[in-house]
Amino acid sequence: MEADLDLVEVAPQSKPPVCKLMDFGKFKYEAALKDRESRRNQSHTVIKEMKLRPKIDSHDYETKKGHVIRFLKAGDKVKITIMFRGREQSRPELGIRLLGRLAEDVAEIGFVEAAPKQDGRNMLMVLAPLRRKAESKKADAPAEAGADIETSASTQAD
Repeated sequence: MEADLDLVEVAPQSKPPVCKLMDFGKFKYEAALKDRESRRNQSHTVIKEMKLRPKIDSHDYETKKGHVIRFLKAGDKVKITIMFRGREQSRPELGIRLLGRLAEDVAEIGFVEAAPKQDGRNMLMVLAPLRRKAESKKADAPAEAGADIETSASTQAD
């Protein structure tokens, strides 16, 4: 009887070595599928950058804040950079105040992951979304399913 199976050494380091009869081509194919599936489910973090100046106008600030909110809602992290020029470097409190204001404005959708710190001529702060892309997709799906269940239950009661 020809079973078309291969003798595969499973644990060569054990005493005695362990072997198994299997279809090795099928085993390699299924391992590749599992590997591809695990890569597809990975979420890579994207860091967007927003550059500001200490003497920013209120309308420009609102525009930049809108971009930051959009990035956070998309599930991306945002690195806020405040660039100081000339005499502005002697007033880091302006940058800290501006970053604090921005952190307060986006507090409902993001949090400060890295506190403001001076880095030469620049001041940096990192904001992260409250929930990640994958979590937001998973959280939205049960909520929608729950809404369908409630709707069908109410129609049956009528």
